[in-house]
Amino acid sequence: MAKSYKEAGVNITLANQVVKRMKPLISKTSIPGVLGEIGGFGGLFSLAEYKYKEPVLVSGTDGVGTKLKIAFDLKKHDSVGIDLVAMCVNDIITCGAKPLFFLDYISIGKLSEGIAINLIKGISEGCKMADCALLGGETAEMPGFYPEGEYDLAGFAVGIVDRKKIIESKNIKEGDIVIGLASNGLHSNGFSLVRKVLLEEKKYKLEEKLTVLKSTLGKELLRPTRIYVKPILHLLGKYKILGIAHITGGGLIENIPRILPEGFSIQIDQKSWPKPPIFSLIQKEGNITEQEMYRTFNMGIGMVLIVSESGSGKILEELKAMNCESYIIGQVIKGNKHIVIR
Repeated sequence: MAKSYKEAGVNITLANQVVKRMKPLISKTSIPGVLGEIGGFGGLFSLAEYKYKEPVLVSGTDGVGTKLKIAFDLKKHDSVGIDLVAMCVNDIITCGAKPLFFLDYISIGKLSEGIAINLIKGISEGCKMADCALLGGETAEMPGFYPEGEYDLAGFAVGIVDRKKIIESKNIKEGDIVIGLASNGLHSNGFSLVRKVLLEEKKYKLEEKLTVLKSTLGKELLRPTRIYVKPILHLLGKYKILGIAHITGGGLIENIPRILPEGFSIQIDQKSWPKPPIFSLIQKEGNITEQEMYRTFNMGIGMVLIVSESGSGKILEELKAMNCESYIIGQVIKGNKHIVIR
């Protein structure tokens, strides 16, 4: 008969130790505006440091999804935290918002100090890449809910933008140029299909080194989502960006139409950028149609910018100078908010 919370499976003493070890990692993400230390009931952030005429807060939330299954199988937990941050901050930057702070939620079957610290290392690293503060979070030990060694992650980001500078995409017109920013591979989408095809049906091993990938399959699948905050904020300070789309679940076909005004479509030249080999491997092994690939995966493009034709050259030069691979991948045409891939 359980006589204590610990005997029921929840170790408060260990949780306190983990929080103590987390604090130095979290403190490295501090930016102007952070008030107080981690450990309170709420995270405090002052906007006094940020001089906006009409400040608007922008929020976003997401998780990592079934990519976590790869982390469980490989017992490697230090990169999925980057994915968690990326999925949230890449969303809010599409409005033109600078990320201010991030909150995480970790729910785990049995608390492991090693797993928890590695997760926070990744989350902290992602926050530094996005130049935002890890303001707080929650680690919930849930015995009997998850198998030992497994967990789920959720994240929440808040950013700020001046109301007059919100990217609303209403000025997109025929002839505007579509610039694609290269992805880092699969990012965090389509993993249910990837696992079904490569691991369950074709019986690939995560530790298997594949010539086509120049790495093990596991390393390729765990490659963290690219964070686009710094290059996009840099561009927004110098150029007019008409629209920004984060290419997540739904791929290019479903995500780009979300920012198109009525009466316009996008024509994409699929030969205009190099595709990471992981996509051709999945397509071949799963006998997947091209339409389904472009509707499920980012196909090598993690973020899309729509800009005027006259400004596209300078923007590409700026991106190159920042070592941000980018390509002109298409053009705005008249239509009904469709994506035409040729």
